[in-house]
Amino acid sequence: MEKPDLLNALKSKRILVTGGTGSFGHQIIRELLNYDPESIHVYSRDEKKQYDMAMSYRGNGLLRFNIGDVRDFDRTREAMRGVDIVFNAAALKQVPNCEYAPFEAVKTNIVGANNVRRAAIEAGVQTVISISTDKAVKPVNVMGMTKAIQERIMLDPTYSSDQTKFLCVRYGNVLGSRGSVVPLFFDFIQKKLPLPITHPDMTRFQLTLKEAVQLVLWATVKGESGDLWVQKMPAARIPELGRALAYGLTGKKDYPINIIGMRPGEKMHEVLVSEEEMWRAAELENHYLIPSWAKSQNKEGLQNVNISEYSSAGTHQLTQDEILKMLEMDGWFGPNAKAKAAHGIEISEE
Repeated sequence: MEKPDLLNALKSKRILVTGGTGSFGHQIIRELLNYDPESIHVYSRDEKKQYDMAMSYRGNGLLRFNIGDVRDFDRTREAMRGVDIVFNAAALKQVPNCEYAPFEAVKTNIVGANNVRRAAIEAGVQTVISISTDKAVKPVNVMGMTKAIQERIMLDPTYSSDQTKFLCVRYGNVLGSRGSVVPLFFDFIQKKLPLPITHPDMTRFQLTLKEAVQLVLWATVKGESGDLWVQKMPAARIPELGRALAYGLTGKKDYPINIIGMRPGEKMHEVLVSEEEMWRAAELENHYLIPSWAKSQNKEGLQNVNISEYSSAGTHQLTQDEILKMLEMDGWFGPNAKAKAAHGIEISEE
């Protein structure tokens, strides 16, 4: 995407990032600072992470820090006053934790999303972009179910606002994000333990955190209200991902693995666009655009003749060399990898 497009969209804007101290929040704030916003408001409930972030940006007068929780409508409404753009990344995202405490996921991912929507409309926010996941498609776990409902809430045309544009983006596993498999594997390799693999044939979509942020910024510029944007992305078999990381760190091509079985709520493969969505999805060079139902119902015939689902089993499977390159570019073989992994394991997100 051309930088002038983003400058036009973000320059002099007051921007709020919910869940702003998470992996995605850190990355998008770094990116947003390149586009001359008037201010960036970090909204999250963890004062320690806010303090750490404030210290890392000390002297930067663009950042504002707001303690609060999207579960709390009144506080969310206060945080949104005067804001132009909201990136809604606040969520419970760790699959087993959501399985064991399902109503906690409901309160953050569903009630919280509704609070963000209501507060944005009341505050006259221009644009709200909400972050979703492949687990929201044909969901089999609590996290996916709550994120699927979050999509419906954000894109609900019944309570649409002429003032506020609501969009969603949906993507797969973010390489190395907090609580994801790469920091876990890194820790096992450092301790010279076999890698815990749930199933030898399991696949997952893969993209870097920077790519995830670029998708969100793309949707910010290109999207219309009611749009759901999906980026085309490769996938990897989980054992290949683990072995590539182990090879990059140890030089061993046959690093041992331990098959531990699938966890509650896990799928063998993930889906980014279902068959039911594919018929109305517009296929672009690097994206799928799933328009709102209101727009789809005004069209005759199929927008997309490819009506098979977009699955991690059917997309390009990364080779070990490609995985190694992705891991290297993401900093997993550099001098800061140990600190990166420790930070990743500390907080579960993906």
